[in-house]
Amino acid sequence: MSNETVAAPRSKAAIITGASGGIGAALVTAYRGLGYGVVATDRSVGESADPGTLAVPGDLTAPGAGDRIVEAAMDRFGRVDTVVNSAGIYIGKPFTEYTDEEFDLIVGVNLRGFFAVSRSAVGAMLSRPGGGGHVVNISTSLVEHASAQVPSALASLTKGGLNAVTRALAIEYAAHGIRVNTVSLGVIRTPMNPDATPELAARHPLGRMGEVDDVVGAITYLENASFVTGEILHVDGGQSAGH
Repeated sequence: MSNETVAAPRSKAAIITGASGGIGAALVTAYRGLGYGVVATDRSVGESADPGTLAVPGDLTAPGAGDRIVEAAMDRFGRVDTVVNSAGIYIGKPFTEYTDEEFDLIVGVNLRGFFAVSRSAVGAMLSRPGGGGHVVNISTSLVEHASAQVPSALASLTKGGLNAVTRALAIEYAAHGIRVNTVSLGVIRTPMNPDATPELAARHPLGRMGEVDDVVGAITYLENASFVTGEILHVDGGQSAGH
């Protein structure tokens, strides 16, 4: 019998952007619960005492940020299996009142951030024998269900792009076993929207705001749903169905 030691296979690894609070922070906990090593990235993310969580502070709008985050994941965990593009910026205001600086910021985080991290991560997935992987994006149901009470053209412009690229990449990489999905949200109770006001609840036919756990449950469902790709999964209390 050989005396050679066989290295144990490494656990799967996930990259979570926007990980310093709200949905992103909850996803870090959820993916650790699934047994994944996690790279948690955000501009203000703090160090973790958990050896299975690697904090990588950074600005997704900066050139090279995506490569640096994925390289950190490869150095620590040796692989990238999932990316959850949780980072996002929402500024709701009349279209003619947006400034050039707001446009650059929203496009930079919502689109450039997605592009930079996902491009590098998919490259890492393709480099692994057998391929496979998962990219999850976060969108808004305002893309499909615009509201006169909620002017949000730049949210629709950028998040609508994520909806479209979800389907494009799902088809482009299906043969490599890489799935791409999106969760499309209504109003979720987070530090950005802490109060369940009647106005916010009324936007959803179910009559309440969503909770962070609703979003985490949808994303972990998609993580385990190996036959689902190219899906825009609405987590919006029925908002996208009508009102």
